[in-house]
Amino acid sequence: MWRRPKRFIAFLVAAELVAIAWFVNVFLDTPPPGLLDLLRFAILTAGATVHIQMTRRQEERRRNRVRTVLIDLTAVWVFPAAIILPGSLTIALVLLIRVQHWFVARRPAHNFVFSSITHMLAATVAHQVYLALGGAHWSSLTVAGSFGEFGKLILVALVYEAVQILYVGSILSLAAAKPTLHNVLGSRADNLLEAITIGLGAVTAILLVILPPAVAIMAVVTVVFNRLAELDQLQDDVRTDPKTQVFNMRGWTESAERALTRATKADDNLGILMIDLDFFKWINDTYGHPAGDDVLRNLAQLLDEVTRPSDVVGRFGGEEFLVLLPDTDQATAAGAAERIRSAVEHLRIVTTDKRGDQITVSKRTASIGVAVFPDHGDSLEKLMQAADAAVYEAKEGGRNQVRLAEHRPQRGAEPTH
Repeated sequence: MWRRPKRFIAFLVAAELVAIAWFVNVFLDTPPPGLLDLLRFAILTAGATVHIQMTRRQEERRRNRVRTVLIDLTAVWVFPAAIILPGSLTIALVLLIRVQHWFVARRPAHNFVFSSITHMLAATVAHQVYLALGGAHWSSLTVAGSFGEFGKLILVALVYEAVQILYVGSILSLAAAKPTLHNVLGSRADNLLEAITIGLGAVTAILLVILPPAVAIMAVVTVVFNRLAELDQLQDDVRTDPKTQVFNMRGWTESAERALTRATKADDNLGILMIDLDFFKWINDTYGHPAGDDVLRNLAQLLDEVTRPSDVVGRFGGEEFLVLLPDTDQATAAGAAERIRSAVEHLRIVTTDKRGDQITVSKRTASIGVAVFPDHGDSLEKLMQAADAAVYEAKEGGRNQVRLAEHRPQRGAEPTH
């Protein structure tokens, strides 16, 4: 921990001290738990234990594949505790869950402690908000009243998630040399998974109050859901380049084929950019392959930042990348390529050389080929060939430039000279 940036250490220590003070206040303000509270605590603890122990191997595999935040699905048990149990028992439940996760996590202790405190803080803050809203009165609900209770659950769920995002996101932004929204806040799939998990937690809370033995069903559901999450991650891994975290050729091609089919049916344009980093071999030879890998990762991140949400970035291989531009004509595609070329020229990458000394790689350039459907090809293969030929023209013309592919003659037309 002490090798981290000073601002990271300062925030970590300060945040944890504030959280601990909050926990002390929660314990002091919470009355002693009753027998029903202890019974519900035991049911949630048993369900969480079954879930953790039966998915232990799956969680280890998922954690080994994830480089950012891992959604561990324990909100299925923590969120109902935040709604139903007293604050002191909620903290105790999180502690018991986290102790079991310690043998799966295999992370630095300071990361694990901070993550554990985050879970406790989110649960206890959500609990206090729920109490402020009037708490649960589910035994005497009318149909009209159920809508009000449902609204309270949604609000508390948003608070629960917001505390985690702010707390974890802040420390991740301080830890990263160049933080991005994806690294700090997680992907859309990550947040969707967390939302579904919290929703299952709300169902668990309702069962815990209305029909406690049925909570056993949720233990089975979480095991199955955990397996589905692993399968989804495996499918994502198959389509993702492990070095740059953008699509590999399989993933990019699948997306491109679908987009091309839509463009063909709608009689729309579609652009493809092929981007080749100039003199990449010189980086590897001069600074070493780890520096080259950092350059590729930063270039992939740059492409993700300067393109539209609907555009699809993929790694073609080596130092070459592809960008799919749906609903884009020649002028727009050329403009996007020029924007990327300029951004690459201004990119500064902090990395290390062969001796491990810190260096900054800058003033790199890229040669970019542009091809547009249907002007330069009526299939993905032809469009890629046209963009690739344009890249070679850009390199032969002096590099650091954008070239548009040659126009494809229409069938039956005489070629022009």
